Amino acid sequence: MIDVTDATFASAVIERSKSVPVVVDLWAEWCGPCKTLGPILEKVVGETNGAVELAKVDVDANPQVSQAFGVQSIPAVFALREGKIVDSFVGALPESAVREFVEKLAPGASQVDHLLAEGDEASLRSALELDESNVEAAVALGELLRTSDRLDEAESLLAPFEHTVAAKTVLARIRLERSGVSLDTDVELTLEHLLEQSGGNAQARASLLEMLDALGPDDPRYVTFRRRLASRLY
Repeated sequence: MIDVTDATFASAVIERSKSVPVVVDLWAEWCGPCKTLGPILEKVVGETNGAVELAKVDVDANPQVSQAFGVQSIPAVFALREGKIVDSFVGALPESAVREFVEKLAPGASQVDHLLAEGDEASLRSALELDESNVEAAVALGELLRTSDRLDEAESLLAPFEHTVAAKTVLARIRLERSGVSLDTDVELTLEHLLEQSGGNAQARASLLEMLDALGPDDPRYVTFRRRLASRLY
């Protein structure tokens, strides 16, 4: 949030809006609704983590800006993108309406995204309450529950997402933990041993694939050992 004056408006708002959407809040010290709306704007815009910026203008001290917008009553809020006004409203709206106004400027910077960025258990649960189909939130919470040894809860949470690669990784880790296998040991030796047995041993193949799923596709061994297994089998 920045305070903008008549002198800085062109650079701080017009030019800046060519790089990132800017919300302009026109207010005054004597305006009661302005004092209600101001903190809401600061909170909601702040949650976008820089995807939207907030510029505040005291209309009493900066009459040129208010004249340029044709402001007749305050609080008056304008959204600018590429130097042009793309949306506006007048009066102290509730937080839900302000959030909708801001999210139209930066669709990716939603409340769910903000909660995901927080990453703690309460935030991740809140994210799933807002969007129960959000795989990223479910997987992050599932992994958090797994690492805190709440395996049953993690497994139940991730069951609806088991078709996704990320959820499969956490579910595989849960099954390995239950069978007493740790990924903190010398995994490479275990993988090599299972690969050697995999030709004629279905259980060894299943165990190998389970470990690879637990490592996840971001681990280089995931692709390497799958290729080596395919070469042995075919």
